[in-house]
Amino acid sequence: MMTSEEYELLLTDEVQRAIAACRDRDPLDVALDRTVPHARLVATQVKYLARAASKLPSYAAAQCILPPLAFEQASSEACAAHKRIDGDTALDLTCGLGVDALFLSRRFRHVVTLERSEMLARIAAENFRRLRAANIEVVRTSAEEYLQRPGLRFDWIFADPDRRSADGRKQVRLEACSPDITALMPLIARASGRLCIKNSPLFDVDEALRLFPDSRVEVVSLGDECKEVLVYADGTGPSLTATALGRGSFTAAPGERTAPRETAAPGETEAPGEITPPPAPDNFDPARYRWLVVPDVALQKARLARLHLRGKADIWSENGYGFAAEEPRDVIGKVFAVESIEPYDPRRLKRSLKGLGAELMKRDFPLAAEELARRLGVRAGADVRLAFTKIRNGFWAVRLK
Repeated sequence: MMTSEEYELLLTDEVQRAIAACRDRDPLDVALDRTVPHARLVATQVKYLARAASKLPSYAAAQCILPPLAFEQASSEACAAHKRIDGDTALDLTCGLGVDALFLSRRFRHVVTLERSEMLARIAAENFRRLRAANIEVVRTSAEEYLQRPGLRFDWIFADPDRRSADGRKQVRLEACSPDITALMPLIARASGRLCIKNSPLFDVDEALRLFPDSRVEVVSLGDECKEVLVYADGTGPSLTATALGRGSFTAAPGERTAPRETAAPGETEAPGEITPPPAPDNFDPARYRWLVVPDVALQKARLARLHLRGKADIWSENGYGFAAEEPRDVIGKVFAVESIEPYDPRRLKRSLKGLGAELMKRDFPLAAEELARRLGVRAGADVRLAFTKIRNGFWAVRLK
């Protein structure tokens, strides 16, 4: 964590001018340059401002103060801007670097954001000044303390709980994060009827619906990476959405993902409402498929890939590839033309790929891409693109055009 002395130095004109002058330099060169005042501190800011150019472009443009740990834990601006809430007033329970609060301030007249750390609260307030976000009020307190105040009323409450334990381990369960949103629900409900929670990308969508049965749950991905699982607990659900930023969204009622079981298996007791996936296509006929569909990771995470591809492509698993005879349209994901599909035979493949550079993809396949490359004797390259998958009891290699 940044010290008070470092923070005060960062506010000086001398250090700010040095940072501005070194923005295009290698941070290591800056750190070793004896002509730069407080060179190591300047170098750190230069490093993170360069990284912020893509993740936090507004912060980079305003030359904000970027503590390393807070930067790593912050939402990207693309994800922060996507939050589908607006109104007159909002309460952000977990300020941190303040990226979510900044974008809430563009949707709400007034935003109150809470930060337990005195230093982070000071940094956030300074950054909001540089960003000209005058409608954000930073309050140095905890969510637990603030929500005890009488007479609170907000249109929305937002929370991005800290998912690190005291010893630095990652937490996924909502109850293990800080603040514990489940424990605070009576106080949250008193202050607002609407709550938006940003959860880890590892958070299970069905667990979200179990904890908040009438919520809208949204899985958000960016650049083929799952970024967050959002819960909009405002009584307008249940619904489940997979959103790939820049590519599109697909929404369904949770029950649409599956079909009711007609009978339980022999000796099995079926729990009320228990469901099983709808049947996969009967056969896999490699000769008829001309297109491979790679569903976006948001569809995978939300377990909506099969439903999204219904009528567009055959798919045997939520984690697998789709296969189509005709080029599918309006797919959230990537579509590749197929050159050939053959059973996975490493010896045969190794002979045919000798000397080639290959791009290897895999889904529902037991070997990691690195192990596949080793067994096939290929190096990374663009000579050929191959996709590997398992369908029922068979393993397949798909050569793409």
